[in-house]
Amino acid sequence: MKLAEVMTRDVETIAPDTSLQAAAQRMEELNVGALPVCDGARLIGVVTDRDITVRGVSVGASPGDDVVADCMSAEPLYAREDDSVEHALDRMRAAQVRRLMIIDGDKQLVGVVSLGDLATKAPNKADSATALEEISTPAKPDRPARKTRARKKSV
Repeated sequence: MKLAEVMTRDVETIAPDTSLQAAAQRMEELNVGALPVCDGARLIGVVTDRDITVRGVSVGASPGDDVVADCMSAEPLYAREDDSVEHALDRMRAAQVRRLMIIDGDKQLVGVVSLGDLATKAPNKADSATALEEISTPAKPDRPARKTRARKKSV
């Protein structure tokens, strides 16, 4: 089965200069935990609710002032819509991620496939369950925290 058959199309995106607060509010409105970050139609990153919390707020970012580009994952894991479900599961397991961005030949976003999409729409439910278990296994941190910027205190 191809990803085109299970992916979500017409995905909401966010710009890199969007404030962390606006990004979090948009996630809440859409009831999602991640938003693709695009420059026009070109995928340049992904920001998750966890990125905002762990790479942003926990290291001193100001949700109203700091922007998505400050804490997004700048090299998102992606696949193409003609890739197989098995290929997607392998990539998700290896990187321990729950979502893959789906792009075309020009690196333009055409959709997203989540582990939930695969669990509910793909024919082999056991593969999705195994992937969830492997993705959920704790791993050591693989990236440093974002450094805080010194802020001027207002008087």
